[in-house]
Amino acid sequence: MFGKDSRTLETIVGNDTRIVGKVSVKGTIRVDGILEGDVQADWVVVGETGKIRGNIRTRGIVVGGSVEGNIEATEAVELREKASMVGEIHAPKLGISEGAVFDGRVRMKTDAEPAGIQDGNVRSLIPTKTGA
Repeated sequence: MFGKDSRTLETIVGNDTRIVGKVSVKGTIRVDGILEGDVQADWVVVGETGKIRGNIRTRGIVVGGSVEGNIEATEAVELREKASMVGEIHAPKLGISEGAVFDGRVRMKTDAEPAGIQDGNVRSLIPTKTGA
């Protein structure tokens, strides 16, 4: 998931750490403690003991712990087997492992794709007969 230039872990929120407030990181952040507030980072890793309560904007995220909030990723979102996610996910790629819990909505459409489906309107993929 991580690109060649983003393997370095710049920021770690440890097990017994609780941060309240907006966090902005250039590079990768790993959360093993509790982070209450919005997060903006190139890459985000939420460890099995980690919890984020807030919205996340990132290139990609791997969730092993808990996220309560919305995720907006430009590349990918991965929910591991012990992950718990409540909120909306906006990303072009999504992976959910067996055992992960997800309660929310997903939007995988990119901005370059035509707007074929509006909120609340579902377009049928099965052709229908006209005049029936």
